[in-house]
Amino acid sequence: MDNVYNETTEPQAKPSRRPFGCTLRHLRGWRLPTKALQAILSLLAVICEEIVEDCIKCGGLYFFEFMSCSAFLLSLLILCVYCTDVYETFGEDKVQTV
Repeated sequence: MDNVYNETTEPQAKPSRRPFGCTLRHLRGWRLPTKALQAILSLLAVICEEIVEDCIKCGGLYFFEFMSCSAFLLSLLILCVYCTDVYETFGEDKVQTV
């Protein structure tokens, strides 16, 4: 028996895939170098903190370690979200909310 029903929708064209889904569309101009510099400097702060072997009052040093490590991880997260397809996947509203 012949197929009586025809397709009513056109197949969607697949979007062109970029290598690793990378795009610089959302971080243009001075924003990308600033975020990259932030990640590099916060990683440098973590490394410098790990060099310290002895301290008398270590509370401030531990707080500095926590803050610099958090800054490094958050700046990497921001770079990953804005420079990959994650931004389009979740949508601008959800990314701005987070």
